[in-house]
Amino acid sequence: MTTRKSWVPERRDMIWIDFNPQVGGEMKDEHPMLVLSTKAFNERTGIVIGLPMTHAAANETNPFAVRFSTSKGEIGYVLAHQPKSFDWRKRGARPHPWKQGSPTVFESACEELNGIISIG
Repeated sequence: MTTRKSWVPERRDMIWIDFNPQVGGEMKDEHPMLVLSTKAFNERTGIVIGLPMTHAAANETNPFAVRFSTSKGEIGYVLAHQPKSFDWRKRGARPHPWKQGSPTVFESACEELNGIISIG
């Protein structure tokens, strides 16, 4: 998979990225990710830090999943308890059609993550 050289993921972007290899209860295969890291960081390091996203209904009762709905009424979840850092270029990251998470969803996901790791 090739990525356009001019595109770099930005904070709040929703991207497609390959989560393989996977171990244990981690997500696997290609899934959307909500980007937490800044565009400058992502471009300079080639690494993206973010939270996986899923439509799996089992997350309805997950206390660390931030629920959101798309413009088409689909329900999804940002998994704040599974932060990841990946080489976005080598994993073939590309923009997701939903473009960006809403400011409210992004803030809620960051608050959940902060509740887990207490960074401030």
